[in-house]
Amino acid sequence: MSEAPRRPNIVIILTDDHASQAISTYGSLVNRTPRIDEIAERGVRFESCFATNALCSPSRASILTGTYSHINGVTTLVTPLDAGQPTFISELKAAGYRTAMVGKWHMGEGERSIPQGFDYWDILIGSGGQGEYWDPLFLSAEGEHVVEGYATDRITEMAMRWADAQEGEDPRCVLIWHKAPHRPWQPHPRHAGLYAGAVPVPETFTDDYATRSSSVRRARLRLADNLNLDDLKESPPEGLGYEESALWKYQRFMEDYLRCVEAVDENVGRVIDWLTERGDVEDTLLMYASDQGFFLGEHGWFDKRFMFEESLRMPMVLSYPRRVAPGTVHEGIVTNVDVAQSLLAAAGVPSPARMQGRSFWADLTDGEPEEPPATGMYYRYWEHDDAFHQAPAHYGYRTERHKLIYYYNDGLGLPGTGAFTYPGEWELYDLLEDPAELNNVAHDPRYAAVRADLAERMRAEQDRLGDVPHPSEASS
Repeated sequence: MSEAPRRPNIVIILTDDHASQAISTYGSLVNRTPRIDEIAERGVRFESCFATNALCSPSRASILTGTYSHINGVTTLVTPLDAGQPTFISELKAAGYRTAMVGKWHMGEGERSIPQGFDYWDILIGSGGQGEYWDPLFLSAEGEHVVEGYATDRITEMAMRWADAQEGEDPRCVLIWHKAPHRPWQPHPRHAGLYAGAVPVPETFTDDYATRSSSVRRARLRLADNLNLDDLKESPPEGLGYEESALWKYQRFMEDYLRCVEAVDENVGRVIDWLTERGDVEDTLLMYASDQGFFLGEHGWFDKRFMFEESLRMPMVLSYPRRVAPGTVHEGIVTNVDVAQSLLAAAGVPSPARMQGRSFWADLTDGEPEEPPATGMYYRYWEHDDAFHQAPAHYGYRTERHKLIYYYNDGLGLPGTGAFTYPGEWELYDLLEDPAELNNVAHDPRYAAVRADLAERMRAEQDRLGDVPHPSEASS
């Protein structure tokens, strides 16, 4: 009788706000990330992976639970996770995995929201759950404690230390979830001087939003206007005009951002080297991803939230040499909601019926998919006009070529959202003809049939997922 195949160890490295355009395997023009690239070289790069709600807490909740925001309850930064609901962690643990979580959790406070299903957990709780870069405050089952040093380094070390202490043959699942490169971008001194004065400016940096909705123009995401002294660490030199000051701020922001990414890449390398030394590389599913994308000066913006490509697109690379061929590129549409079911499939563990994603595991291993490839993806950003960013609530549907967005501009009574409601507005982009998303063709008669088709497909997807269109859509 042949032996049952060895179940993989699983290591998930997740960062916050790491844009794919700052990863060299995705063609970065601003930096190099050789150790993240190494995962892609040994396995697969996902070319069309998207967040279904481009905000830290909601995306992390969707990754864990395999459900959309309106199902798992984490729609905004202030709507907490009920950690007792099924997650890929709870299912792996029930199947015999040993499980650990170290780093940024940021899905609410209180007993209901602390990590569950983990044999060991130690999470950042300072700065409202965001965590600090230096000497971060953690919470574990034993209580609060400060860990001296640089968070990106320490989170990696704590996770590896736990795994090294485990005995026996049970497979492990370890989540190494970083704060970096999240605002306010505090790099380690060992990276001082990197990228100084040498970061190229995106072609759309001076976008005037001429064809865009008022909803887009209203957002406070402009590098020139909305970065503060905590972000920049120093004021612009005196005497600069508006455009010169904007370019100075861009350069200052990008230097620190990319230096934080440098520490992330180094620590990815530490994990790879550690797995190699243990002899575990062949039998470990190692994934690197960010919880969503990030604007790095495109359209003159920083931050995320919008359904534009730089925010929507998640970098994700995965290696598992025992099962996944090296140098693979997965071109099909996948989302953060698909991750939980895919990891469970890789471990041979059934997924709960409530999970809403599509497992992409068979796509990587020449298996027979349970569902056909996705032809589109649904997005919804719930947090309306928060005090800092004033990004509008909206939902939309993206296919390989087109993207339809409806800004319904209403917080629907969600906590932390603004009191003002604006009229609903539509945007439509042809990603083949206009990959930079500069030309809104929602009201162009040539695209009337495309808009109608996308709207119909979006409503069908809302119905399938159990989400409800905003009432204003019918009259817009």
